Amino acid sequence: MLHTLKDTLLNPEWYIQMGGFYLILFVIFAETGLFVGFFLPGDSLLFVAGIYLEQLAQEFFNVPNVVIVLMITVAGILGNFVGYWFGKKSGPFIYDRKDTFFFKKKHLYTAQSFYEKNGALTIIAARFLPIIRTFVPIIAGVVNMDYKKFTLYNIIGSFAWVFSMMFAGHFLSREFPWIKDRLEVIVILIIVITTLPVVLQFVFGGKKVKKTT
Repeated sequence: MLHTLKDTLLNPEWYIQMGGFYLILFVIFAETGLFVGFFLPGDSLLFVAGIYLEQLAQEFFNVPNVVIVLMITVAGILGNFVGYWFGKKSGPFIYDRKDTFFFKKKHLYTAQSFYEKNGALTIIAARFLPIIRTFVPIIAGVVNMDYKKFTLYNIIGSFAWVFSMMFAGHFLSREFPWIKDRLEVIVILIIVITTLPVVLQFVFGGKKVKKTT
């Protein structure tokens, strides 16, 4: 039963069939702003939503396609704002914590310095990385990243992510109609491509940390 539930939640078509446009908005918001949203299929959902873009637009008061894309983009922006707000509120508590075996305050200062130097790249690039995109805005809030910079990069990142994924699905499905019959394969490829950098960073980044310790 748990296996079936997991397969269902990771199936982008399920979200479109069960909740349509409104559920897509919630998923994109949750994955980019709530701790519990890290497992949701953001990239593949956007791609599949692009394939069904015209259907979604017709069901939502028959609006132009771009309106659907813009509203989903806004959901992603708002999600990151919520994540930043949560991190900023919990930041003082985390900074006041004493060092433990699992928690070292020096890592917070390292993260803060990293965000000051690489904030734009971090916030924008994280949009295209599963799991990481959920926690990056929270950490940005914890380390008190400049709010104006965060806002700018948040907006740019959400536009780049949503528009590229949705229009890729939309136009590729028009050029290659057989994509709809191979969605499972396409979704798996998207998951592999987007998670590969995360896995490589985890594996090789961990080795580098061990060498330096």
